[in-house]
Amino acid sequence: MSDTTKAKPASTPQGFFDKHYHVLRRLHSLTGIVPIGVFLIAHLTTNSSLLWGKWGLRHEGHDETIVSGGVHYFWKEVQWINNQIPHLLLIEIGLWLAIAFHSVLGVYYARSGKSNTARYAYQGNWRYRMQRLSGYVALLYIFYHIATLRWGWSFLVPGGAKWSADFAASTLAAALRGSNEGFTAMGIAVSLFYFVGITASVYHFANGLWTAAITWGLTISQQAQQRWGFASFALGVGLMGMAWASLAGALLTKPSEMQRIELQLLQEKGKGGAMPGEGAALVDATPLVNVPSDPEGTQPAAGGS
Repeated sequence: MSDTTKAKPASTPQGFFDKHYHVLRRLHSLTGIVPIGVFLIAHLTTNSSLLWGKWGLRHEGHDETIVSGGVHYFWKEVQWINNQIPHLLLIEIGLWLAIAFHSVLGVYYARSGKSNTARYAYQGNWRYRMQRLSGYVALLYIFYHIATLRWGWSFLVPGGAKWSADFAASTLAAALRGSNEGFTAMGIAVSLFYFVGITASVYHFANGLWTAAITWGLTISQQAQQRWGFASFALGVGLMGMAWASLAGALLTKPSEMQRIELQLLQEKGKGGAMPGEGAALVDATPLVNVPSDPEGTQPAAGGS
């Protein structure tokens, strides 16, 4: 007598990421937009003011040059971020947690997904591959950017410059140049790394904004995806322009010249500027000398770097 009982197929074991795939996918895309994407837009707007800040000052910038006006506006924005935004440290911690969450899931998805550009060299496949590569580059860049200009890991900066809220433009420029005046070889390497890093970051966000709408079921039809693709591309072009303008604004003027403007702004504000020996050393000496983060003793934060 034959056995007609059929064994039930064994269920495929599911891990945590597989079991909660749809929820995690949506949270991953959401954190890439809020708060990371929102912060990216605000960050690039502030930093690019080194080039357009003169006009942002309105009547205050009437007698300013493009350089002095840019430094002035940027300095005011950084002062406002560091001294007037409430609970800034909590905001930063929330942002870092979002970046960590997005990065861990992003690496997992990048490692588990497969690209087939070798067989199907379609535009979507190339975007998928570029999204993964740009994510890796952006992650490395963000870590270096935060570690050197927020956590004060000056041993990773050519010349050992340490970012300061009161001397935001000059210390940023010195960290990128590797010197208070000209460029050093390592400074050029860091500047190139910044160019690649900010380019990858903007591409990753703009392309991720397009895919996020698909993940959330907001663009189902091909026409809707195409329209949203045009909008994401336009936003990406604008952000890329601001990103490159931010880097250009920090590199086109000598840090020593920027600091003279910042010292004048500090004196006008009544903060007294840097300590005499320290201020003169950074302005006049070729080797980098770290500037105190704040003459009044407050701690700097990440806002405008």
